Amino acid sequence: MSRSTMRSRAVPYRPRTLAPIERVPGLDYDVLDELLGYSLRRAQVAMFLAFAAATRGLDITPPRFTALVVIGANPGINQSVLGRVLGIARSGAMALADWFEARGWVERRRRSDDGRAWGLHLTRRGERLVAAMKERVRRHDRRRAAVLTAAERRELVRLLEKLAG
Repeated sequence: MSRSTMRSRAVPYRPRTLAPIERVPGLDYDVLDELLGYSLRRAQVAMFLAFAAATRGLDITPPRFTALVVIGANPGINQSVLGRVLGIARSGAMALADWFEARGWVERRRRSDDGRAWGLHLTRRGERLVAAMKERVRRHDRRRAAVLTAAERRELVRLLEKLAG
């Protein structure tokens, strides 16, 4: 089998359920102990599990949560900007807005500064949902990060933002 055929048939491993990536005592992790990406992934999984616990039963993923929070904080935001925030195409942001609209959480309104454009706004129902989710996510996030002092938490966020560019 040629290498190009192998590549086209390769399917990335995706576990059905996410589990913490544990450090096994006594195991030599070799270069992994030096790789920032490995530590970031372990921390990301731990924080994602906290997020999943906070949003259990709500059918909310991190991108959906991010989008709802950003729409709430920026009433009238357009789908193109929302797509940039989420790192997805405008069409993906439009599909997400449609999904939110079908649930009664978001509505489109004509923008006052451009009558041809539409802005996204949380509905009253969406505002209540986002307020409740933000509180739950904050609580679980802080509980998981309780191993850090407030100063360490601020420094970690600062350093991660620096890495993200």
